[in-house]
Amino acid sequence: MAFQPAYLTLYQSGELFARIAQAEAMLAECRVCPRECGVDRSAGALGQCQVGAAPMVSACHPHTGEEPPLVGFFGSGTIFFTSCNLGCIYCQNYDISHHRHGEVVSTEALAGMMVALQNRGCANINLVTPTHQVPQILAALPDAIERGLCVPLVYNCGGYEAVESLRLLDGVVDLYMPDLKYADAEVGRRLSGVSDYPQRARAAVAEMHRQVGDLVVDRRGVARRGLIVRHLVLPGGLAGTAAIARFLAEEISTATYLNLMDQYHPCHEAFAHPLLRRRITSAEFAAAVDAVRNAGLTRVEGVAA
Repeated sequence: MAFQPAYLTLYQSGELFARIAQAEAMLAECRVCPRECGVDRSAGALGQCQVGAAPMVSACHPHTGEEPPLVGFFGSGTIFFTSCNLGCIYCQNYDISHHRHGEVVSTEALAGMMVALQNRGCANINLVTPTHQVPQILAALPDAIERGLCVPLVYNCGGYEAVESLRLLDGVVDLYMPDLKYADAEVGRRLSGVSDYPQRARAAVAEMHRQVGDLVVDRRGVARRGLIVRHLVLPGGLAGTAAIARFLAEEISTATYLNLMDQYHPCHEAFAHPLLRRRITSAEFAAAVDAVRNAGLTRVEGVAA
């Protein structure tokens, strides 16, 4: 049977338009993300993310450096949304997330970006940092569908999500790819500026897995549906890798596809933090690998079985 992305069914039934209306209503007293700024973005007011009612995009291109199941033959079709609802002091894309380099575009233009990436052979449309722009993304989808969009949608986020918003994406998103950054709330407060990161991220990952399940790939190894989790190992054990691995194994699935990442390097404001001003050591990454193995996770990218 030929693959059909989830959103086509919602479009054909008319339910997608109801979801768009619900999402746009959330902008009027914004509660799109857990910050719940309460401003009327539909009228041009700006909250923490500093993005109003229209989409704001920083870059759009095929990307061959993503997880192997997302890349396919011609790359993952990445659309980088401007700004972020987190304030990570070590962000490697700080020009986009903190300095907000990007431009306001119409929903028609956003739809055109999706279709153009598909036409270049991209295996999916990879929505990078979409959390604060969920209503805008949904609003662009009908136009993109009418122009022929038919590849999976990837929701590539920092993990700080509102479950209410994620439920609007049930049957829309095929592939969720959240970060799980921290196991400790105080670390999240100091490094990302939010006091409840673990609580919010764990609830979000559980909801994502409820919607799409474990990662499913086709016979070529290309991702079609499911959950991919990213976890960046930080110096000094700041990320709490062992606790995160146990959470995934015990409360989500031992078959969770986890990308355990060793590429941390100091960036942005990290040099002011005593532990973050250096890269991780080989011993720190080896300890993270041991923690993942001990938790019982069976699908870990870059870690030998």
